[in-house]
Amino acid sequence: MSQDTAAAEFAARLRELKERSGLSYGVLAKRLHMSTSTLHRYCNGDAVPAEYAPVERLARLCKAGPGELVELHRRWVLADAARGRKGAPAEAVEPAATAPAAETETGAAATETGAAATETGAAETQPAAPDDGPPRDEVPEVTDSGAPRPAPRSRRRTRTAVLAGIAVAAVLGGVTLGLSLSGGGETDGDGRKGPVGAANAGDGAGEDVTASPSPSPSPSTSPSAGKKEKGAPSATASPPAAPPEAAKGGAGQADAVPLTVRTAPYTWEDPCSQRYLIDRAPGEVPPPPLEQDVPAWTSAVGAVSSGGQYVQLTVQGTGAETVVVEGLTVRVAGKRSPLAWNDFAMGYPGVGCGGNVPTRSFTVALDAARPVVTPESGHRDFPFKVSESDPEIYYIKADASAYDVSWSLELKWSSGSRSGTLTLDDKGRPFRTSGNNGRPAYEFPLGGEKWVPEGTTKLE
Repeated sequence: MSQDTAAAEFAARLRELKERSGLSYGVLAKRLHMSTSTLHRYCNGDAVPAEYAPVERLARLCKAGPGELVELHRRWVLADAARGRKGAPAEAVEPAATAPAAETETGAAATETGAAATETGAAETQPAAPDDGPPRDEVPEVTDSGAPRPAPRSRRRTRTAVLAGIAVAAVLGGVTLGLSLSGGGETDGDGRKGPVGAANAGDGAGEDVTASPSPSPSPSTSPSAGKKEKGAPSATASPPAAPPEAAKGGAGQADAVPLTVRTAPYTWEDPCSQRYLIDRAPGEVPPPPLEQDVPAWTSAVGAVSSGGQYVQLTVQGTGAETVVVEGLTVRVAGKRSPLAWNDFAMGYPGVGCGGNVPTRSFTVALDAARPVVTPESGHRDFPFKVSESDPEIYYIKADASAYDVSWSLELKWSSGSRSGTLTLDDKGRPFRTSGNNGRPAYEFPLGGEKWVPEGTTKLE
């Protein structure tokens, strides 16, 4: 799906919700804490929101149903992915051009050195033959024994250039040998000395050559290996480096995963039910954030999800092939006593919150001995199918009351003969959810200036 098509369909959904609500752009923008012009751009298809949070708030304000929320999220995912694909080629060119640049500079330096040596050799042989000889394209006609050979002058220049090249290689080989000996290694083909091992590949060190983090030493050390009677075997120093890279299961294996998962661990089911434990006095905690600002806010105050955590997973294929999402497994990294911190509610007292349970919703009881992912009542369980044009959104509601739990999810997938498991967490760290029973609780009145004990706000 093209960027324009995906953005247009997404904008059409927003306009439909806006018109149905009967509210003006100005009223909606004020309630969403955004400018009217920005909301206009979203609804006209001139821009796609970078985050889904304001879109979901708009949909809830317009009384969108569960199915509409899921479809709107799907349309946003497609529009956001199409926008990313359009910008990807320009961004991908720069990293790809960086590595060859270093090699090009190195090659250019070697070329200039060889050219200088060639010019020097030509200057030294010039007095022996004042005549410049025939043009270069006529040289093959002047032969010594009937075979197409260069003219004598050309042979002398060629020999001079070859000698100059050997001299440069000998210097580089000497430097490499010095590095090898200074590192405590030997030149008998041990091959377990990182980059220097590439020079010794002729003695069967092919498997260890790939320990080198950079491929640049390989071409420069090969001539030195030939100089040290390694001859033909040294020419195989570079080729063995490629197969072990694939054997490591690095980039090649990662590229084989036919789906992507976007994890949003700070999604709010609704502000009224979202709470955080913070090891600070109320006067040291800033006002409740907007949902899109939650990651930065929680990081700044060291907040931990209180009583429950709402994790949103957006799963999308990377191509037209169908991928089967077989299931989700909970992995508990640790359980401790609940945090003895203050509890802060994100919803403003007296401001209504609501919303239906979206499809593809699951629960996890973290207090259980073996927590499992369970579908909400009336909802389907795994497996599900995804592709690039048909993403899925899963909502995981994890609750905890008796423990402070560190946990993550594992997503199992399959596609044809391939299968695998992806670990889902908070950017390399486990999710963290703690019980809040008996903790001092606070709320922030709408239009107020500070946190107050929960239940003390006077409602008009």
